[in-house]
Amino acid sequence: MRLAMTVRLGAWILIGLNLLMAFGSIWVFIRMAPAIEVIIEQNERSLQACETMLASLAMADNPEMDITRLQASFAAALKNAQNNITEKDEPAALDAIDQDYSGAFKKDAAAKTRTVEAILRLGEINRQAMVRADKKARQLGNAGAWGVVFMASLVFLTGMLFLRALKKNLVMPLEEIDTVLTAHQRGDTLRRCTGPRLPKDVRRVFNNVNAFLD
Repeated sequence: MRLAMTVRLGAWILIGLNLLMAFGSIWVFIRMAPAIEVIIEQNERSLQACETMLASLAMADNPEMDITRLQASFAAALKNAQNNITEKDEPAALDAIDQDYSGAFKKDAAAKTRTVEAILRLGEINRQAMVRADKKARQLGNAGAWGVVFMASLVFLTGMLFLRALKKNLVMPLEEIDTVLTAHQRGDTLRRCTGPRLPKDVRRVFNNVNAFLD
């Protein structure tokens, strides 16, 4: 029957839309993960290097500290930052640090000032990069959320149209047949199945029921 095919098609459409919404949500979260990973892995390493370099310079003022060990720690942190360049402005700051940090450990006040300023500039570059990456992740999340809302609205609307069609083409005709047969059992032999704008399948069933009653 054509009506049965319509019902099955509508059910499969609803299932397909729900699957599409589910896979769309998964895709959004998969796309967000790399953006968050960039924030955590790339820029965090450079900020950690900045903290280590500043700490080494600060402790170098203490005469009881081993300057050689502090300078080696500073150089290792600088190397980590140089191997983790992710922004176009980082090389200039790293070059400035590389040029002046030896003088800073030799108590050259001007070299130390330039080194600290360059480290702070490097940290600010990475913080701004984190802000941009976070903004991108939030934009992607917002777009995904609105996409899911759109899909959910589409599923809801399709479901309502499907239920309306199901009620009109199946539920109400079945209720009409039940009402007519119940009335016939109670003695109302003139009652027949009727209804406006019936599908062909339902009209054929109504005609067969009415012919049987006749």
